[in-house]
Amino acid sequence: MPPKKEELSNSASNVVKFGRVKNSLRMGVVGLPNVGKSSLYNLLTEQAVAAENYPFCTIEPNEARCAVPDERYEYLCKLWNPPSMYPAYLQVTDIAGLIKGASEGAGLGNAFLSHIQAVDGIYHVVRAFESDDVVHVDDCVDPVRDLETIQSELCKKDLEILQRAFVMEEQSVKKSGGQYKLSPLFLSTMEKMKEMLNKNVPVRDGTWSTNEIELINDKTQLITTKPVIYLINLSQTDFIRKKNKWLAKIHQWVTSHGGGVMIPFSVEFETNLWKLKDNLTEREALLEQTKATTSLPKIITNGYSTLGLIYYFTAGEKEVRAWTIREGCLAPQAAGVIHSDFERGFIKAEVVSYSDYKSLCGDKKGMAAVKEAGRYRQEGKTYVVQDGDIIHFQFNVTAPKKK
Repeated sequence: MPPKKEELSNSASNVVKFGRVKNSLRMGVVGLPNVGKSSLYNLLTEQAVAAENYPFCTIEPNEARCAVPDERYEYLCKLWNPPSMYPAYLQVTDIAGLIKGASEGAGLGNAFLSHIQAVDGIYHVVRAFESDDVVHVDDCVDPVRDLETIQSELCKKDLEILQRAFVMEEQSVKKSGGQYKLSPLFLSTMEKMKEMLNKNVPVRDGTWSTNEIELINDKTQLITTKPVIYLINLSQTDFIRKKNKWLAKIHQWVTSHGGGVMIPFSVEFETNLWKLKDNLTEREALLEQTKATTSLPKIITNGYSTLGLIYYFTAGEKEVRAWTIREGCLAPQAAGVIHSDFERGFIKAEVVSYSDYKSLCGDKKGMAAVKEAGRYRQEGKTYVVQDGDIIHFQFNVTAPKKK
């Protein structure tokens, strides 16, 4: 097929982001071997995935989901107490450890880089603890070096992806018999990305126009366009005392390399806490003694929002459910997440914000008090659904006429 003609419009109202436009997006857990990736994945998803103390324990990526913690959802469930309750879920993929030279095939690198290419956001796990019992692939712990290693490998992989994209575009031009040629936008965007990646600068850190982002999304599946959350794995001692010799240096590196969310946590602490899940007395005693709290909810909610995901609620006698949509989603498309007929036959959305509902309902089911206060709204096809909206959709699908 010939290259697609680029859109000339660069309207400020048309906000375009890197990545796929869909609701089922995934975070991938990435890092060097033995930094705590699979152990974190196990804790997030409560699965028993192998997490042994040697490199490349994980070979094929493991995929699962974890419920997104939300007090609003819990309140609605407690209030309605329906037989069916369904929270929002974050999809998470555990990807095997990368090492220096992975982009040239070292270790099991190229396959694992392809696994990273398949996810939509990255949890970059960094080890910031010493332990004679846990092997480090480079023999000594240096988180800043490890950050540089991973970023370098991802940039090198993207250069390879760019080269393939360029060749494919040239082939499309040749097949057109001279009817098409490589556009100036394509050439300038490719050159700009190549220059950045050769300097080990991720593509997401650049300044891009709407047209450039649309082209990058259309022509490539670059790893370094994906958003990153940096998870710093500390020892339990350091996590409890909130001190670690590497944190300031890691923060400085992250800040000077495009910025991003940085969350200190401790696999050791979370594991010890998880072991007490069936003994609430001892669990509360540990939390009281350490004055620490679990980091898992923060990790999950940040991963969810980093992907640009939000959710609205439906609530009633039969079910309370959170429906995942992309931020900026219009009401008909949000209705389509429930069923395609809801979008096809969309009439209106009856909406109340969660905050209005909770403040007005008096801890009673139903919308009577909300309607009385004039906070129950009717919205049309152009309404942008907000996070935490409680919605009831009106729709009508007429059966197709028989021939």
